[in-house]
Amino acid sequence: MSGPESVPPQGVPTLTEVLVWPAAAASAAAAPQVPFPATEAGVGVALTEQPPGGLPTEEQLVQRVLLDLQRQVDLMLEYRLREALTPLLARAADSIIRDARGELASTLREVVARAVAQELARHRTR
Repeated sequence: MSGPESVPPQGVPTLTEVLVWPAAAASAAAAPQVPFPATEAGVGVALTEQPPGGLPTEEQLVQRVLLDLQRQVDLMLEYRLREALTPLLARAADSIIRDARGELASTLREVVARAVAQELARHRTR
């Protein structure tokens, strides 16, 4: 299993260095095309499809812009929902904890009162 592909680099690369391993370069070249999500018409456009001039088609540009916009909308929606729901959920949790404490205290008082009554009854019968 020893070969030129399994030999690590001699030094630690910096963040600005680009390392190309022969196996990684070959697998990247053999990677399948990744299609964009289908449009309303049900047609997808591959990322690597380029016309002969190298410029993306109008449909590819539309798909890219829509994909970027959808990501931004998703992030903004998640942020706004978290921002709006956090105080509501905190108040609901506080209310649930307060109610649970009240119920627990009531149940604990009943259990202690019953235990004390049983113990007193046992001492009286002696």
